[in-house]
Amino acid sequence: PACAGSFRKPGQTRQVSMNIHEYQAKAVLKSFGAPVAEGVPVLSLDDVQKAVDTLPGPLWVVKSQIHAGGRGKGKFIEAAAGEKGGVRLAFSKEDVLDHAKAMLGNHLVTAQTSDAGKQVNRLYIEDGADIDRELYLSLLVDRATGRPAFVASTEGGMDIEEVAHETPEKILTLPIDPTAGVTEADAAQLCDALKLDGAAREDGMKLFPILYKAFIEKDMAMLEINPLIVMENGRLRVLDAKVSFDGNALFRHPDIVELRDTTEEDEKEIEASEWDLAYIALDGTIGCMVNGAGLAMATMDIIKLYGEEPANFCDVGGGANAEKVAAAFKIIMKDPNVKGILVNIFGGIMKCDVIAEGVIAAVKETNLAVPLVVRLEGTNVEMGKEIIKNSGLNVIPADDLDDAAQKIVAAVKEA
Repeated sequence: PACAGSFRKPGQTRQVSMNIHEYQAKAVLKSFGAPVAEGVPVLSLDDVQKAVDTLPGPLWVVKSQIHAGGRGKGKFIEAAAGEKGGVRLAFSKEDVLDHAKAMLGNHLVTAQTSDAGKQVNRLYIEDGADIDRELYLSLLVDRATGRPAFVASTEGGMDIEEVAHETPEKILTLPIDPTAGVTEADAAQLCDALKLDGAAREDGMKLFPILYKAFIEKDMAMLEINPLIVMENGRLRVLDAKVSFDGNALFRHPDIVELRDTTEEDEKEIEASEWDLAYIALDGTIGCMVNGAGLAMATMDIIKLYGEEPANFCDVGGGANAEKVAAAFKIIMKDPNVKGILVNIFGGIMKCDVIAEGVIAAVKETNLAVPLVVRLEGTNVEMGKEIIKNSGLNVIPADDLDDAAQKIVAAVKEA
């Protein structure tokens, strides 16, 4: 969140949101009293038999644990994994073991992964459920109102973006007054939107305040339950849960930090967090180094406008020094897909001469072999341009953002 820096402990590095696995999310929600199915995480084939014996059956669900949605509809790259997706039903203990063997260690491709997929290193084996209806429920921060808000829909089990596009009238967005929390009127409105009655409505009136409490107390950035199910016995159950946390508030939650799975994160993003850089890897060919999230977004947009794709989001922040700039540069260069780099700096707190010194140091250290375009504006801009001009390096200067974007796109296409 843009305002999340206010929650940071002095000296703490800036972080993007932290994701956890489904089974971990359910454990967090269960600790607050949410109704979840019994399940056992599995980290190796040796754990499978114990997990199966722990659960009563006769139906088990074997779920791949990766930081990506759409696992059930996903496909494994390896032929040995079979044609089924990353969530499979098992009607015997033997089926559970067979599914585990097929999934562990193989790469699952979903709508939210790259074509290379993600390696499945963990499974979650869970009790099956008799499902009557599938619903959608999430909690996030509504930027329009500046409040936490529930998003609820009767159309569970599918992409909420698709529902929003095709049948927006089936979605309720309900902002919550943080001074009052979830009132009975709020809970009743959510029950109405989800068409809950009887025992399910009773469960909903209890569940919605529980979820809000968990969201606030654990500094969650997002809590998504898709689906929230009404079982055939009329009760509610959290069937799937996806949770991310405000990375800038993690110093308050050492228990949550312990849940971090760095194997699910890009190595460049991990290194960037150590340097207090906001870095997110993308799929394009032009590396971007910018100061300020808004300028970074504008830079990526104009690269796309001129026909190329950004390789990353990289914000060095307002207080960077030459060493930090050099580190950002080297992290960008670790991406083998980068065919060119655009440095776009508006110097306010950040000084253009400091950026220039860092860029030059990094170019020399990495033996840069791709085109580099630098656009500087603001504090000490002439000093910065002079440093680059006198460096003797092959750096392409730009006068403004439009000029910079056109030059880097052209340079990449010619390279």
